[in-house]
Amino acid sequence: MEEALVLTEGRYLTSDGKTAHGLVRYSKRFRIVGLIDSTLASLDAGEVLDGRRRGIPIYATLDEALSENPTAKWLIIGVATPGGKLPESYKKIVMGAIKNGLGVVNGLHDFLSDDPYLRHLARRYGVEIIDVRKIFYNTRIPFTGKIEEVKAIKVAVLGTDAAIGKRTVAIMLHEAFKSLGLKSEFIAMGQTGWMQGFRYAIVTDSIIDDFVPGAIEDVFYRAWIEEKPDVIVTHGEGSLLHPAFPGGFDLIAAARPDFIVLQHAPARESFDDFPQYRIPPLETYVQLIELLSGRKPVAITINSEGLTEEESIEWARKLEAETGIMTRVPLVQGVADIARLITSLSRAEVSVSEPSRAEVL
Repeated sequence: MEEALVLTEGRYLTSDGKTAHGLVRYSKRFRIVGLIDSTLASLDAGEVLDGRRRGIPIYATLDEALSENPTAKWLIIGVATPGGKLPESYKKIVMGAIKNGLGVVNGLHDFLSDDPYLRHLARRYGVEIIDVRKIFYNTRIPFTGKIEEVKAIKVAVLGTDAAIGKRTVAIMLHEAFKSLGLKSEFIAMGQTGWMQGFRYAIVTDSIIDDFVPGAIEDVFYRAWIEEKPDVIVTHGEGSLLHPAFPGGFDLIAAARPDFIVLQHAPARESFDDFPQYRIPPLETYVQLIELLSGRKPVAITINSEGLTEEESIEWARKLEAETGIMTRVPLVQGVADIARLITSLSRAEVSVSEPSRAEVL
């Protein structure tokens, strides 16, 4: 893997920093050797994020980062900003990276390769600008119904808000299924998953709406045909009821998941980036998912932001008692219990007419 630095200046500990959060926790495409964020300089990126030291230092400047990591090949834009615009203060750092021979990986809607000056610089210094969303921009795949041929157990993680940890929980479930001896494939639905190195990935919010269901169906179908997994795990983008980032409807309709896990942040009162809109009660989402998919969420997972470890576990106990749905705090308790529950329920649902699934389970 080639070494990469991640730019999060001033935003790492905000919801905008979710791309960097994902790369700090899991990265198979790039080896992350440092973050650039002067507000957190000299700290460890993992320890700052969730208390787990990962040996990824945070630097105050690009020059400082390069002096300690002279073999770095890439600068990754580690933020997802409202509207997908590159923060004005980042452009100078991007220019400095290119002049130092670093390629740039960008997941924003703002395509850096369309900037004439940055494109000129990249040619001059012989580096590449990768706009991840542009890779999927011209996807034109209609929905066909071939999702019915996918016999793997399909698991989707949705959330009560955007930037709430859906992808992180989904990756943890993917790993938990593998620990149970099942063959699991992960499908990424956003630009961060592509950056993390998952083979099966699309960026749903860069695809014309008419073709999103077809793109979802196609990536599931390819994963099934090429890998024949026992389980396919994915995650929604945005949130079912978020006013600016509504997401999950296409995933439920096109992928037709067998099980849905609902990620919830009890300490959040309003939608991400929109404090004027309050998040509806958890039971509203439970009912909505049941109406849309035909069944309640199989589990609820807790994002513990704004809570102590003890408070988050207490919330899990409370919600499980109130809803009757298994509830866990992934970053504290893991998700093995949820993976075992889904496996158990899948075995119970296998009929004589589905020998292939019975064999793999």
